[in-house]
Amino acid sequence: MFKNLLSVTALTLAFSFGAASTSQAQSSMKTKSDDEKTKTKDGEMMTKTKVADDGKTKLKGKAKDGSKMKATTKPREGKDMKDMQMTSTDAAGGVMVGGAMMTPDKDIVDNAVGSSEHTTLVAAVKAGGLVETLKGAGPFTVFAPTNAAFEKLPAGTVNTLVMPENKQKLTTILTYHVVPGRVMAADLKDGQTLTTVEGETLTVMAQGGKVMLHDSKGGTANVTIPNVVSSNGVTHVIDAVLMPSK
Repeated sequence: MFKNLLSVTALTLAFSFGAASTSQAQSSMKTKSDDEKTKTKDGEMMTKTKVADDGKTKLKGKAKDGSKMKATTKPREGKDMKDMQMTSTDAAGGVMVGGAMMTPDKDIVDNAVGSSEHTTLVAAVKAGGLVETLKGAGPFTVFAPTNAAFEKLPAGTVNTLVMPENKQKLTTILTYHVVPGRVMAADLKDGQTLTTVEGETLTVMAQGGKVMLHDSKGGTANVTIPNVVSSNGVTHVIDAVLMPSK
């Protein structure tokens, strides 16, 4: 369903990543590996990866300026090995999402454009004219659907929403995913209602350390990666698109 959306996404990524792409093109990568360990040098970053027998992967990185990052991936129970949930933090409190480190010194938008799992969301935010809003002082709490979450929508939905004539509808859906203030995962309580920027509410269901959100149409979304802290708020990655009643 996303073939027609590629042009929108490409324009968005070109707008957001122009300078970064030039830098990456100039860097060189060298990799050395054995059965369990991989050592990669990409530009100024040295990365070491180790895979354990249980499928858990540990990643360590160090840049020439001394900054470091650590990440651990662990297969979800009952899922294929390719379906991985990644949680990671570095010394600055960063979180790995979509293959990129989300750090508190960047705003919500700048962090989101680095995630390979949120290219559809970034394109939608651009089409909805919300880039400047989400780069504002905030703070905001954003529940961010992944590309896979958008793929669950009926065929043609995203292509229709990004059309200029449907900008208001797209904005309504996107702002339904935004809550004023910085709401961390520990602040989300079972049965709690959250009033969104769109005006309607989301209902929280929190049990056994897992958080689920119920929307106005009876749909649900699971928080898969919580507490992605940015300079102007916090993002929680979710696995479905939330829908307001209007």
